[in-house]
Parts: sequence; structure tokens; C-alpha cells
Amino acid sequence: MTREEFIKKVDEKLKLIRTEKGYTQDKMAEILGISKKTLVQVEKERASLGWSVAIAACVIFKDSEILELTFGGDIDEIIISLSFANEQRKYAPTLGGKVWWNNIKSEKGFTLQQNIISNHYRILDSDNRRICYSFEIEYIDKRFKELTE
Repeated sequence: MTREEFIKKVDEKLKLIRTEKGYTQDKMAEILGISKKTLVQVEKERASLGWSVAIAACVIFKDSEILELTFGGDIDEIIISLSFANEQRKYAPTLGGKVWWNNIKSEKGFTLQQNIISNHYRILDSDNRRICYSFEIEYIDKRFKELTE
């Protein structure tokens, strides 16, 4: 997934998110910090939110079922993956990928998974904590080998 594909998906789902949350166009525009005219244009697929507002929409409405079904779970991971190449941080435990993830391989307490919707990859440790994630399989394979050698 690229930033452009991410933005397009958010653009396409914005009206559904607004409806899901029960907001008027005026209120949704106010929440996102854009004009009502811009919101209407995005909802009619004549304009785009752009990177910053697409991220804002995802962060503000991260509990949206529409976003969860669109991106396959944790939106933060996707935003960070698109913002920084091959990000590594310490995280709280995940659920281990029971819903949105396919296990690709497991070795020495580490599991390589791929998200079934966004197709990004991640490595979990034996406590289901994210070690790293990326859209680049070459990077993930390299990190997996380093961790399991």
C-alpha cells in the first residue's frame, strides 16, 4: 500500500464514517478542520483529503468499524509504516493476529505475519509484542533471519 492508496481508501470511506458516527457534514468538517465545501467535494469523489487530514480522520475515528474493516485492524501500524520506512518500536502485546493476520512462519519464539487486508507484514515475539512492521518483505525477511539465527 502506498500513501496515495491509503488516502484514496479514506476518501472513499469518509461519508460512511460520518454516517456511522451520526455527524452532519458541518460537524464532520469542523472535526477534521476542513471546510464543508471540501468535505462535500471529497464525499462526491471530486477532491481528496490529502495525507494530513486522512491521518487525522483515522486517528480521530480509530474506533470506526468502517476503518477497521477497510484496513484490517490497527490503523496506527499502517500509518507508521507509511510514514517511516521499516519502523521498530516496543509495543504492548497484540492479540496475536487472530483476526486480521495470516501466519507466514514461526521460529524460535518469533512469528512473521501478513495482514489480510492491507498486506503489510509484522514480526511478533513470543508474548505477541510487535518487533517491527513494514510493507517491504525483503526488510521483514532480513529482520526475521536476524532474530531467529
